[in-house]
Formats: sequence, structure tokens, C-alpha cells
Amino acid sequence: MNYQLGNGYSVILISVSHNAPYRDRLEDDGSTLVYEGHDVQRCAEILDPKSVDQREFNPTGTLTENGKFHKAAQDYKKGLRPPEKVRVYEKIRPVIWSYNGVFELVDFWREFDGQRKVFKFKLIAVEESTSDNGQTETIVRRRVIPTSVKVEVWKRDGGRCVICSATDELHYDHIIPYSKGGTSLKAENIQLLCARHNLEKRDKIE
Repeated sequence: MNYQLGNGYSVILISVSHNAPYRDRLEDDGSTLVYEGHDVQRCAEILDPKSVDQREFNPTGTLTENGKFHKAAQDYKKGLRPPEKVRVYEKIRPVIWSYNGVFELVDFWREFDGQRKVFKFKLIAVEESTSDNGQTETIVRRRVIPTSVKVEVWKRDGGRCVICSATDELHYDHIIPYSKGGTSLKAENIQLLCARHNLEKRDKIE
């Protein structure tokens, strides 16, 4: 997790596989993310980070990344600021990451996981658009493709663009665009496209 990288967004990396190091989970067909905070780093004094409470503050008194996200969510709930915008990337396979879009950080809590206390952050997927006056607006987003569908499509398309067989800069594309009623929930409506062919297609139905 990286708080405010300078482009107006924070970034988090997630994995919902059974052997993932953190207990992240996607709900509501992928439009709600419950993200677990980060562990302390392994060192001579801490050989097993999973046995130690996740920290809000560094030893120097500065906020950890957990602490920064916690403060942002807390300030949003108090009405002191708009929700933090977060770009979310999901690990589908080793070295394969899928961009899940922009989420807003709306809630937080700490819970006992059976061994120690961990941070949990709730994020809601949004769709960004530009209004008539040029300002960016957000609406709740429902087009996120579930992990199980992404895995099925990846296997079916062989990790290649279905048009040119490229294996880099791949995107999950709606065959019938979401804006025209296409579903995100069935592999039959999702395909792999390279960046070039995805941009060329845009919202066209081919």
C-alpha cells in the first residue's frame, strides 16, 4: 500500500488467492474491497511479523502506511475531507497483475485475526467522469470483473491478445461493452486484448 504517490491517487496491490499473505477480499461482484493492512518488517527483533500487531506508528512516531490510510478514512467519516481515491491492482497469477480501477476509501476498523490485531479498510469501486463544468465526478461502479472470471478468461485465451497474440500490456475487455449492457460476470463476455487493440476497440461492438 502506498499513500498519495503524487498523482492524486494512492495505490494498493491485492490478492484473494487462498495462499495470499494477507486476507483481502472482494465483495458485491468485485465492487467492494476489504483490504488488510501491512505487517511490520521482519528484523532481528521480529522474526515472525504475523505474530505482531500491525502498527499505526513507526518507532520514530511518524505514521506507517496503515496509519496514513487510517487517518484518511477517519477524516472522511468525520466529514473533514473527501474519500481518498485509490488505484487497485490485483494479482491474478505470478507476475501477472490486473488493474481493477479506482476505489474510494470509505471505512476502517481493527480486528483480531486469531493471533494479533490487524487493520481492515473498506473501499468502494467508482467510475470517474467529467461534468459539463470540467470537474471530475464519481459514481458507484459495478463493472469490476470478478477474480474467478479473470482467471477463467486468462486460461481460455492463453495469456495472449485474442487479435494479435501479444503477451504484454494485456487488458480484460468487455466484448459487449459494459456501457451497452454487457456483463462483467460471465467469461463469455470478456476477452484479453493488448493495449493497442483495446484502445482501438473502445466501446465498439465487433
